[in-house]
Amino acid sequence: MPDHEIKCPHCGKSFTIDEAGYADILKQVRDEEFANALHERMEAFEKAKVTEIALAESKVRESLQQSASQYEAEIATLKASVANNDTLQQLAIKNALAAVEKERDEAKSALQEEKLQGTIAQQELSNTLKSQIKSLDDEIVRLNEMRAKQSTKMVGESLEQHCEFQFESLRATAFPHAYFEKDNDASEGNKGDYIFRDLSESGVESVSIMFEMKNEIDTTKAKKKNADFFAKLDKDRNDKGCEYAILVSLLEPESELYNSGIVDVSHRYPKMYVIRPQFFIPMITLLRNASQNALGYKAELALVKSQNVDVTNFETELENFKSAFSRNYDLASRKFQDAVKQIDDAIKDLQKVKESLIGSERQLRLASDKANDVTIKKLTRNNPTMAQKFDEVVPVVE
Repeated sequence: MPDHEIKCPHCGKSFTIDEAGYADILKQVRDEEFANALHERMEAFEKAKVTEIALAESKVRESLQQSASQYEAEIATLKASVANNDTLQQLAIKNALAAVEKERDEAKSALQEEKLQGTIAQQELSNTLKSQIKSLDDEIVRLNEMRAKQSTKMVGESLEQHCEFQFESLRATAFPHAYFEKDNDASEGNKGDYIFRDLSESGVESVSIMFEMKNEIDTTKAKKKNADFFAKLDKDRNDKGCEYAILVSLLEPESELYNSGIVDVSHRYPKMYVIRPQFFIPMITLLRNASQNALGYKAELALVKSQNVDVTNFETELENFKSAFSRNYDLASRKFQDAVKQIDDAIKDLQKVKESLIGSERQLRLASDKANDVTIKKLTRNNPTMAQKFDEVVPVVE
């Protein structure tokens, strides 16, 4: 393998290398040239790329500037529109807010007014209830004191007078067409205490109540219970044609049931209630007002009943006439038959009298004949004593 002489271009010194070293240096030279060429090519590419990038950037910048201008114009338009919309929206919001605030203020004012009125009404109601409770308490105390001071009879009479006074004090204003009077009709064998009836202006009865008043003093040994009077009260109500039955009672004073208010005992007897005296007027008012709703129907029913009564009365009078005529005919017929029979009997009796008279006449004739045939001689025959007597008085005439 031949050696190669190489001179250094920098120092001018020559040196010899073998084939392998030469090949290696040659390779290094070639690699360096390639690297230089590659570097140059890369630099050229980089320059071209920079140029293209700059150009592209310029184009993009220009395009972006145009787009930005367009966008800015659109943004300005949108901003103007938004500003206009904001103004309108703010105006609408302001108007709506003003309306809401006005409603709020009105509601707040109304609420405050209602609270004020509610407070006033509550205070008035509280005062009214307190007044009523005090009145009821005073009435209870008064009744208890009165009951403690009076006899049993006086207590009962005072309870009736109390209810009657309560009714009379309100008759002109609350019950102008009603009456509340003692039950004095004992035709059915017994009677209640009081009857209440309320009529409409046309005279139709709207409600009727049979009242029984019961009370007893604390010293009474035989303590009665309210239930002891239910049966009689129900019978009185039915006998007198009343719709309701109410027992006004001070019996069983310790009973929570009867002290609680109006007690409905219609589970035992229909439309029957037990109340304390302080509920007398409220109970009448309650039943009267409830019956007012059915007053129109009652008026129509009364009209229908009156029409039916007219027809019924006519039919009844006709039947009564037919019955009376038939009864009178039967009576007259029986009397006629009796008269005929009496006449027949009288004829028979007269015939017997006639026969008796005829028999008597015959006997009288025989007696007369016998009397004519009597002589002194015949009378003294076989009777010497009588003959001697006649001879002494008168001579014997033959």
